[in-house]
Amino acid sequence: MTMGQNNNRKLDEDRNSQLDVIDQVEEPKMYRVLLHNDDYTPMDFVVHVLIHFFSLSPPEAQRVMLDVHEKGFGVAGVFSFEVAETKVAQVNQFAKASKHPLKCSYEEEP
Repeated sequence: MTMGQNNNRKLDEDRNSQLDVIDQVEEPKMYRVLLHNDDYTPMDFVVHVLIHFFSLSPPEAQRVMLDVHEKGFGVAGVFSFEVAETKVAQVNQFAKASKHPLKCSYEEEP
C-alpha cells in the first residue's frame, strides 16, 4: 500500500467517525407556547400579543385568538426551551402591566 492510499484510508475513517457522531446528536426538545382563555382579556389584546411577541401575521393571530376563545387555549408557536421560557415571561409580564389576566405557558411538544 502506498502512502497516498494510507492517507485516503485515514481520511475515510475520519469522515465515517464524524458521521457516527452526527448520527448520535439528539435534536433539542421543543416546547409549545400556549395562550389560555379567560373571560376578561379582550380579543384584540390577544391578537396584539400574538403579532408583537410571536411575529404572527394578522390573519394567523386572528386564527390563534379564535382557538384561545373557542378551545380554551391556542398555540402561539413552538420553540426551544430557552426561547419558550423567555416568551412566556415576556407575555405574562406584558399582560400584567396592561392589567389583563391573560396567561401564557409552555409545554413539551408531543
